[in-house]
Amino acid sequence: MKTFLRIIGGLAVLGVIALLAFIFVPVQISKPAQELAADWQPEPGQGEYVMHASDCVACHTAEGGEPLAGGRAIASPMGTIWSTNITPDAETGIGEWSYDEFRAAMVDGIAKGGTHLYPAMPYENYRLMKEEDIRALYDYLMAEVEPVKNEVQETQLKFPFNLRFGIRAWNWLALTHDAGFNPVGTSDLQDRGQYLVEGPGHCAACHSPRTPFMSQDGVTADEDSFLAGGVIDGWNAPALRGEDSAPQQWSVEQLAAYLATGRNAHSTANGEMGLVVEHSLQYLTDEDNLAMAAFLKGMDGAEVEAPETFAAKGVGAIEIAGADDAGEATASMLTEANPDMPLGARLYSDNCIGCHFASGKGAAEIFPELQDNHMVTGSETKPLISVILNGAEVPGTAKRPMTLRMQGYADRMSDEEVAELASWLRKAWGNDAGQVSAAEVAAVRNADASH
Repeated sequence: MKTFLRIIGGLAVLGVIALLAFIFVPVQISKPAQELAADWQPEPGQGEYVMHASDCVACHTAEGGEPLAGGRAIASPMGTIWSTNITPDAETGIGEWSYDEFRAAMVDGIAKGGTHLYPAMPYENYRLMKEEDIRALYDYLMAEVEPVKNEVQETQLKFPFNLRFGIRAWNWLALTHDAGFNPVGTSDLQDRGQYLVEGPGHCAACHSPRTPFMSQDGVTADEDSFLAGGVIDGWNAPALRGEDSAPQQWSVEQLAAYLATGRNAHSTANGEMGLVVEHSLQYLTDEDNLAMAAFLKGMDGAEVEAPETFAAKGVGAIEIAGADDAGEATASMLTEANPDMPLGARLYSDNCIGCHFASGKGAAEIFPELQDNHMVTGSETKPLISVILNGAEVPGTAKRPMTLRMQGYADRMSDEEVAELASWLRKAWGNDAGQVSAAEVAAVRNADASH
C-alpha cells in the first residue's frame, strides 16, 4: 500500500511537472556519442545479432503473429500498451523512417513525427548502446526483414496518461545519463558483459527497482541500486547483486548456462525470463553469455573465474542431490510419511515429490530447486501461485532442444489447498517467507480465467 501511495503521489507531482515541462522543457534529442564515417557498413550478420541481443522479437511480436509486426499487449501500471510494427512496411511499420528518426526512438523515445513513445520501450537502456550497433540494427530491419502490413491497435490510456507530451517531463527526470557506453574497465570480457547487460540486454528494465515516477532506479553499473531487484506485473525480478543473489551463489559457467538455455543445476527460467531466453539469449555466442555472467559475478568485486566456453550437460548427466543441513528436517518428515504431517506437506508428497524430491533440490537442469528459490520465497506470491495453478514451460533452445513442461493443478486443488501448499513451500527446507492466503489464490485464478 505504501508503494502504491508513493506511486500515486509521484504521478500527481509528475502531472504538474508535465504541464510546466510542456511550456519550458524542449524536446530532448541526444547527439551521437560516436560519429560514424559516411562509408561505414555493418559487419555481416551484425544487425540480426543486435536484434537478438536487444530482445526485439519478444515485445514486437504478438502471440501467433508475424515476427516484429507488433501488436503484443504489454501490461503497465498505466494500462495496456500495444507494441509497434517495426518491419519496414511503409504504411504500418517503419519503412519511411530515416536513420535519424529511428535513432531518436531508440535513444530518446521520440518516434517519427515527434510523438513521444511510452517508456515500455526501454530507451532508458538502449541509449547506452554503441552507435554502430544502433545503425546495424536499423540497416537489418530495413534491408533484411520482410515488410508486414499490420495495423496495430492504438494504445489508449486513460487521462492523464494519454497526454503524451507529459513524457517530455518524464524524460527530463529519467534520462539523466548521457547517450553512449562507458565501460568500468575491469577486463575486456567483463566490459563486454557490462555493455550487453546495460544496453541492448536492458536488464535494468526488470531487475532494477523503480522510482516513484516509475523510471528505473539504477540504469548503469556505477549506481548502487542497479540490478537490486524489481517487480514486473506482480512477478519478482530478483536482485542480480548481493550475497544472496544467483550471480554470487552460482559459478560463471552455471550462470552462462542459465542465460543460454534457461536451465542449470539450480533453476529454470519462467515468465518473462523464459521469453528472454527463448527470443534473445539463446542466439548469443558462448563468449557473450559468459561475458554477461562474468560481469554480473564481478559487479560487486567478487573474484571471477570464467571458462573459455561451456557445454550443456544434457539428460544423461542429471544429478540428484541429497538434502543439505538446512533441509534435512523437512526431508526426514517427508520420507517418514508421518500421518500427522501438515496439509501442505501431504499435498507436496501427493503432487510434487516425484520431481522436486524430498530434498527440495530437484534434478539438475530438469526440475528446479525449491529450496532458496527466489520465485518461491519472493515478496510477490503471484508467480508461485500461477505456476501451481497453470504449470510452467521452459522453452527448448539450440543447446538444450528439449522443452520442459510442468502440469498445472487448477482443476485438482481448491484455493485453500493451493494456499496451504504454497505456504508450506515458503517455509520448507529452511525457506523463510510469509503465508499465502486462499484469497490471493482466488485472485490469480480469477484473473487467469478473465484472459
